[in-house]
Amino acid sequence: MSQTTILAIAGKPGLYKLISRAKNSLIVEALDDTHKRMPAFGTDRITSLGDIAMFTETEDIALYKVFNAIKELEEGKQASINYKKASAQELHDYFTRVLPEWDRDRVHNSDIKKLLQWYNILIGAGITDFDELKPTEGDNIDDRMTTEDEAV
Repeated sequence: MSQTTILAIAGKPGLYKLISRAKNSLIVEALDDTHKRMPAFGTDRITSLGDIAMFTETEDIALYKVFNAIKELEEGKQASINYKKASAQELHDYFTRVLPEWDRDRVHNSDIKKLLQWYNILIGAGITDFDELKPTEGDNIDDRMTTEDEAV
């Protein structure tokens, strides 16, 4: 499975797996227990996880590397912190253990929560080899669909 097949869609919770391409849309399937399939259109803001990076004090770190750091910390299990109930300080302390050089000015609490939510979704869906999520040259969702490089 390549990174471009795992997608985030603005305004829709969770993560989605690319199933197929239609003429004016993508067919995606929720990675949660529902496995609900639906179309995603060019007007939706669709972002491949391969296009997302975390800000650090030096250079941006690809999301799959951050997921690998969490996986190593958690020994392959779901995140041990309850990101929904954790205080800002607890989130910062946890994330410092994952990525010590993270940019405290540009990475917000909501970014850390979303990252942990996505990590838990991927682990729950059985996607644990994050190195397979690396984008490869020529990867794109669809030439007709636009994505933006995004850093959180």
